[in-house]
Amino acid sequence: MIANTILQQLGGHGFTVMTGSRNYINLGNGLQMSLARNKTSANRLKIILDEDTDTYTMYFYRQTLTKYADIRVKEIAKYEGVYFDMLQQIFTDVTGLYTRL
Repeated sequence: MIANTILQQLGGHGFTVMTGSRNYINLGNGLQMSLARNKTSANRLKIILDEDTDTYTMYFYRQTLTKYADIRVKEIAKYEGVYFDMLQQIFTDVTGLYTRL
């Protein structure tokens, strides 16, 4: 339920088409997705709901797999206290990808 709400607040199907995002994962209290190539090289985004304040935390990060099957994670950007109407603008600011026409 929360993951679907976040996706709709980002722009729903139009968001998916415009940004090339894929591999959506329901985290229970949030949404995780893979990102298309963008200006910051972040390839993952995790949006977590803080139910106490009814705001979101957005984590943009780069996840890579080493030749020894280790997962390396590099944080690109983190935004806390994000309201639902700020999701699209922050996404565009960080990635350079537009969420709608």
